[in-house]
Amino acid sequence: MSRVHVVGAGVAGLAAAVRLAEAGCAVTLYEAAPHAGGRARSYFDQTLGCRIDNGNHLLIAGNRSALRYLDAIGARGTLTGPGMPVYPFVDRTTGERWVLRLNSGRLPWWMASPARRVPGTTLGDYLKALKLRRARPEDRVVDVLDRGTTVFRRLWQPLAVAALNTPLERASAVLLARVLRESVGAGGAACAPLVPRQGLSETLVDPALARLRRQGATVRLGVRLRGIEFADGRAAALAFDDGREVLATEDTVVLAVTAAVASRLVPELVAPDEYCAIVNAHFRIAAPDDSPFFVGVIGGTAEWVFRKPGVLSVTVSAADRLLDVPEDELAAMLWLDVAAAYEMPSDPPPPVRIVRERRATFAATPEQAARRPGVRTRWRNLALAGDWTDTGLPATLEGAIRSGFAAAQWLLEPDRANAAEKALSAARGRSKVAPPPQTAEPHPSRR
Repeated sequence: MSRVHVVGAGVAGLAAAVRLAEAGCAVTLYEAAPHAGGRARSYFDQTLGCRIDNGNHLLIAGNRSALRYLDAIGARGTLTGPGMPVYPFVDRTTGERWVLRLNSGRLPWWMASPARRVPGTTLGDYLKALKLRRARPEDRVVDVLDRGTTVFRRLWQPLAVAALNTPLERASAVLLARVLRESVGAGGAACAPLVPRQGLSETLVDPALARLRRQGATVRLGVRLRGIEFADGRAAALAFDDGREVLATEDTVVLAVTAAVASRLVPELVAPDEYCAIVNAHFRIAAPDDSPFFVGVIGGTAEWVFRKPGVLSVTVSAADRLLDVPEDELAAMLWLDVAAAYEMPSDPPPPVRIVRERRATFAATPEQAARRPGVRTRWRNLALAGDWTDTGLPATLEGAIRSGFAAAQWLLEPDRANAAEKALSAARGRSKVAPPPQTAEPHPSRR
C-alpha cells in the first residue's frame, strides 16, 4: 500500500495529515521537536507554574479552512468568544476606550454609526480603504492608506501589523487587501472572534493527533529530517537522524517545515528568506471572567492583550525593535499596557514569562511575497505546505491550514488542485509557479 509521509507537525502538517487520513491514505507524520504544534501549541512553564500558549492566535468565524480543520478533528467546541463581531480598544495616549461593533450582515452600515465605529472617524474614512482593492503587487500599505489619519492609527494599523507581522512602511498592500476581503469585506458575521477555551494545544494539536491515531496514522516525534534523496524526477528517500526511509514507487511526501529548512532540503527552491520577530509576554494573573477576551492597545508598547485561564498574555508583532531590550525593562513597559487594558493596578507587576521569537514569520513585503512557492515542486511526488507558501494570505493560522489542505488536495486530485492554483494566481494578476516537468510516469495518485 502506498504511504504519504508528512514531514512537520505544525498546523500546516497536521492539516495535511488529517485531510489525507480522512481520504483513506496511509499516513506517517514526522516532527523534529518532541511535541507537535509548531508555533501554535501550549506547554507548562516552570517559571510561572502554569500552562501557557507559546503565542497568541485569533481566529474569526470567516476562517473557513481553520473551522473545517476543527470540524474534522472534532474540536470546534473548544472555541469560545464574545459571540458577536466586537473589538474593544484602549488608547494609551488619550485614555479613551471604545468597542468597534460591526453589524452581522454583509452591508457594513456600522461604518455610518458613530456609536459603532472608531471615535474620531467618519464614513468616508472607511470608504477610502477600498483603494486597497486596486493595490499593485509592488505597493506597500502606506502607499495606499494615509498613515496620518485617525482611522489608520486606531484601526488599520493595529489590524494590519497583527495580520502581516511586518512594519507597514514595508508591508504588502495586496496581502492586507486579501485579509480585509476575507474579514471585514465578508460581513460582520465573518469577523466574530474565536479563541481557545483552554489553550492552543487543546484546540489545534491534541485533537488532531488523537484523530490521526484513531485512523491508523503513525506519528513520530523527535525525528529530524536531515536530507531528501532525489532520483528520476521524484523524492526517493528521506534521511532522518535515526535512519533512512526508502520511498516506495507510489509513496508521496508533504514537506511542511519552515521556509529555511525547506530551502536547505529542496534544491533550487525559491522561498522567503527574510523574517520579522514577535514578542509575547505572559503575566501570571487572573482577570475577571466577565472581562473582554482580548483588548487592542493603541499608542502603547503592547498591541493586543488576551485573557486566558490564569494568565494575561501580550503580543507585539513586527517586534524586531524589542529584541535587545532587557527583560525587566520590557516586562515593566508591557505590564503598564496590560494594566491599562484590563483596569488593574500598575504596581507591582505580576510574575511574567517573556518569549521573543526572532524569526516568527516571513516578512510580508512585496519582495518576499514574490518568493513564495506554490504547493507543487519539480518532483512529482513532493508537495509543500506552510504559512510561507503562496496561500494568498500572510503567515496566519488560516493560511497555514489552507496550505496543508492544498498540499493534500494536490496529492489526492492533482488536476483539480492544479486548476485551482492557476485560478488563484490569475486572480492575483501573476503566475509564479512553473508547471512541473513532463515525465513519462504519471502522478502517483493515478497509478
